[in-house]
Amino acid sequence: MARRARPVLGRRGVPLVAIAASALLLCACDAGSVDLILPTPTPTHEARPAVDAVPIGIAFAPLRGTPADAAALRHPSLAAKIDNHWDARPQIALNRTDLVYEELVEGGLTRYLAVWHSDVPDEVGPVRSVRPMDPLIAAPLGGIIAYSGGQQYFVDLMHSTPLLNLVGDEDDGTYFDRADDREIPHDMILAAAAAVAANAGLAPPPVQFAYGTADPLAAPALAATPTSRIDLVFSETSSPSWEWDPTTSVWLRSQEGTPDLEASGDRIKATNVVTLRVAIEWPYEEVPFTALTGTGEAWVSTAGRTAHGTWTKPDADARITLTADDGSTLRLAPGNTWIELVPNEGSAAFAP
Repeated sequence: MARRARPVLGRRGVPLVAIAASALLLCACDAGSVDLILPTPTPTHEARPAVDAVPIGIAFAPLRGTPADAAALRHPSLAAKIDNHWDARPQIALNRTDLVYEELVEGGLTRYLAVWHSDVPDEVGPVRSVRPMDPLIAAPLGGIIAYSGGQQYFVDLMHSTPLLNLVGDEDDGTYFDRADDREIPHDMILAAAAAVAANAGLAPPPVQFAYGTADPLAAPALAATPTSRIDLVFSETSSPSWEWDPTTSVWLRSQEGTPDLEASGDRIKATNVVTLRVAIEWPYEEVPFTALTGTGEAWVSTAGRTAHGTWTKPDADARITLTADDGSTLRLAPGNTWIELVPNEGSAAFAP
């Protein structure tokens, strides 16, 4: 007759297998019922060799929230003032941006402060002059700011930030050039990759927004509503819009009812559209000033939904924080983002 193996006993005579099973049951008590299959222990007296685990680093692009190679992110961001006059279209490499801020300028037009970090193209443009609210937008990013020039007071405001200023009017041909196929003043092109490579020792940008899943507004508490179209009014002459494309999971941009294309021929697109209502002040005569400190109404649109909340920016150096109506953080989906700084006198509509 075969002898039955004696159980291995603990210090108080309780079988060790029973102790292990009890511990597993206690750990699983909050996770619903589970079936436990306990392996038959195989006694051994052989020493197991130690294994040196090699840690795997997981990096995320700070301005996109997407997985990325950590080594490829060790450089500064590049922010540039990009023209949005109709004679400046199509712009170069807007679909490779991490962030784009759209702001009201004189004449009812809008202009962009576009930011590249995770994917820096060889060229961007057309580059135009700086405006008084741009230090409020660019200062939290650090790194490089590029623009063609501007009123001296506005240029001095930007020089007072910790950013490295690249100014087209002061350039000796190192980074800025004029495109033969564009008309002045909509023809200044920046050698973006060369500018970043030459200043690679500057620190990478800090995170600007909170990121979640590909559908970060799905929680019922956020009360997000289905959205197929966003219609924005900056002025009588500027009315951009976005349409949700469920086949590619992106927002597609139009301006004044016409599909908005970049120089590559592709439709301008965004994973997230963040709409902020902002006050417009006039301390500089005909130049409007976007008051981007304090707090105001906000909407986050992503994955075909829109959630309402508030934006907060306590001072010039602080990043913008987004808070849902229920008090939780409004998170973006990983990907590129357009931030629409819509005047309080304008409008924002979100169609189901």
